[in-house]
Amino acid sequence: MNIQERIRLLAEKTSLERMLASLPESSVIDRMSLEARKAQVDEALASVTAPAREPARARLTFRGKPIVENHGIFAEFGAKAINAFADAVAAIGASRTTALGTRGALPNREEYQLLITGTALGSFGFELEEAPKEETLFAGPSLVDHAIEQTLRIMEASLGTDDELTEAIADADPRAVEALRGFLKMLGDQEAVCALEFKKEVFSFKDVVQVRRSEGRLNQDNIHQEDKSLSGQFLGVLPKRRAFEFQVEESEEIIMGKVGPLIEDAGNIKQVLDTPITITVHTKRAGTGRPKYTLISYENPKETED
Repeated sequence: MNIQERIRLLAEKTSLERMLASLPESSVIDRMSLEARKAQVDEALASVTAPAREPARARLTFRGKPIVENHGIFAEFGAKAINAFADAVAAIGASRTTALGTRGALPNREEYQLLITGTALGSFGFELEEAPKEETLFAGPSLVDHAIEQTLRIMEASLGTDDELTEAIADADPRAVEALRGFLKMLGDQEAVCALEFKKEVFSFKDVVQVRRSEGRLNQDNIHQEDKSLSGQFLGVLPKRRAFEFQVEESEEIIMGKVGPLIEDAGNIKQVLDTPITITVHTKRAGTGRPKYTLISYENPKETED
């Protein structure tokens, strides 16, 4: 049984229970028929375990010029805003596992589909939910969950320090950051602000000035990236966490960072600990923040000698 089938059966069970509750006592034959069908539905649902987790849910609301109090939202703005937000979430999610091209379709875009399940009460916006996956009932850790959470973290950090923003975008591909910047630019151009509620956390922009400031800080002109070669020695590595520590020979500075995906087995670094070596790292920083390092490659002296 896949998720969609289970959802259908749960809906049918609810409908049957309502029909039985409203059925007169005199409708004996109809009651027997409905109870027989409900027993079949209950048996089908009992044959499988409930999903391991609830789908990821978020609440995205808006204020500003395109919103008419609590009555409504201009359709053109609403459609563009939701599409831009969904694209940003998908790009941020996809960039966690693969490098994104500068153009073309996002890899595994279907994994990040969002449903609009209702309108938000008390303000105007939308209730969003992770789209169910057809292929399996017992979904593992949610990719959408991670993607929405990182989107919220980046928006929070865009109003924080350069170090906080550097940390938040460290694992995000430039195209993903640009997608989120595009969402914020669209808000600013329309003189609107948003609030994002996820897992009982709420982030909101106070005014359009904050939106435009965040959009500017996510501009690629404010995000500095480069690859560089460093000579020194590895001081340590955590293979499971894919983290390394390296002392730069020239400055004696100790840097820490992540082992990039191009290095399949981070545990092999243990073979060259405390050995003079040259590594290539990718550095990223926002504004004047401290750089974050990702190890791209390293020269193994033992392999060179062989």
